[in-house]
Amino acid sequence: MTNFRIADESSAAELSALASAIVKEHYDQILGAEQNDYMIEKFQSESALLQQMANGYRYYFVEADGKTAGFIGFYPRDGRMYISKLYIDRRFRRRHLASDSIDFICRQTQREGMDRMYLNVNRYNEGSIAFYEKMGFKKLYSEDNDIGNGYFMNDYVMEAEVGSC
Repeated sequence: MTNFRIADESSAAELSALASAIVKEHYDQILGAEQNDYMIEKFQSESALLQQMANGYRYYFVEADGKTAGFIGFYPRDGRMYISKLYIDRRFRRRHLASDSIDFICRQTQREGMDRMYLNVNRYNEGSIAFYEKMGFKKLYSEDNDIGNGYFMNDYVMEAEVGSC
């Protein structure tokens, strides 16, 4: 059974360590270690997570078998729920934790009266793209976001209608 435990400012260091480990393992091969390290510092450091929380991001630990298996982050933006982070430790993958996480976010989206969720996903992250498509997300467009230091995030923006979660 998947459980979701709210994370707050006191958990920012734990979130950062968890994100760094998962992101390093998954994205070094896609982005290269140098760009990935830059992005971890920019978006997953303790200070970055605290700033995001101050700006309304909501974080939850994803737990399975009494252990922390990953975390999710989302917040309302532009009349839709934006999924900022969905990270599952590789030791817990293929156990429906990611789909349970999408369902959890979907229910939160409905509770707040919104009918769509959206996200950015790296265009070369084929496994995640396939997962999101299976969950009902559709590619809206691609974009290249300059994140500084000569790096770009080359993403698809994907969206799903909430429907019934």
